[in-house]
Amino acid sequence: MAIRTIREMGDDVLTKVCKEVPKMTLRTRILIEDMLDTMYQADGVGLAAPQVGILKRIVVIDVGEGPIVMINPEILETSGEQTGEEGCLSVPGKAGVVTRPNYVKARALNENMEEYIIEGEELLARAICHELDHLDGHLYVEKVEGELHDTNYEEE
Repeated sequence: MAIRTIREMGDDVLTKVCKEVPKMTLRTRILIEDMLDTMYQADGVGLAAPQVGILKRIVVIDVGEGPIVMINPEILETSGEQTGEEGCLSVPGKAGVVTRPNYVKARALNENMEEYIIEGEELLARAICHELDHLDGHLYVEKVEGELHDTNYEEE
């Protein structure tokens, strides 16, 4: 496995819409493993494929309950709201206040291209929304209420 370079704000790849993954290939399996390694190395809780320069609809998330792989994910339902600090591995050293749904229900494929439904609240809901935004070329900074501020920690 390999640690990939995380693209940072200003890189065009982060503004592009990603393509669906039609089937699992060896290259895609390696990409998923590399994304997990890269996310853990950077102490993030999520990473989307465009953040490592690959325009595929793949995200990995781990909010402390083990890794979640989402291929071709889509949000089915949201409810409630939460407002809190958010950061991003592609915007190092910065954070801002963002309002997101408090509950999210999403459909995705796993590494075996099997469909599953995931439901999340609080941090997991925030991470799912944040990472899926990346797949459509959006960074959280577009949603920040007020100003970005410097942090001495980095998180996704």
